[in-house]
Amino acid sequence: MSGDPASSPLLASQSLCLIRGGRELFRELSFEVYAGQLWQIEGLNGAGKTSLIRILCGLSRFGFEGEVVCNSPLLYLGHQPAVKALLTPRENLSWHVSGDGLHSNTQIESALARVGLSGYEDVPCHTLSAGQHRRVNLARLFLSEAALWLLDEPFAAIDKEGVDELQTLLTAHVKAGGAVVMTSHQALQVNCDVRFLNLGAGVAA
Repeated sequence: MSGDPASSPLLASQSLCLIRGGRELFRELSFEVYAGQLWQIEGLNGAGKTSLIRILCGLSRFGFEGEVVCNSPLLYLGHQPAVKALLTPRENLSWHVSGDGLHSNTQIESALARVGLSGYEDVPCHTLSAGQHRRVNLARLFLSEAALWLLDEPFAAIDKEGVDELQTLLTAHVKAGGAVVMTSHQALQVNCDVRFLNLGAGVAA
């Protein structure tokens, strides 16, 4: 799938093949992700959606065939929230974004407020619910300067209001020249260039 011929893809995969437990999950999977695109990876449970996301972000370096080239800084949010239980949401967020430059307490508090965690900034995360853990993780998106976001089931364990807020953020990120590759079981309500990758059918559109 080609994009703007005058630009280079932020991410390109070529002839990816993955076999797990003697079962072929996908073969000859090739696609390119350009700025201004949102790719939704679809497929039944066990089709290899999470495995593909991990391959694309470089967490799976072995056990597959093919090539992935990333030409952009990226942010990866996995299906399991990367939250330290003994730290507060503020401390978790400060740690996660420490390599991206300086972020003020006001920016961190604003990000937590955007995901509905006002008043929980300094509460140990082990006292929070699973949905609130997801929200701590998702708050990283409001501080990220990476052009490419790789998200594995970002809507899991958050309520409808949170889903709507996140879809608004995804739309804004893509329209501002970013790109998103994500897995999700639900239909997206976004106003941007959406492409679909169906692992069960091996089709990119």
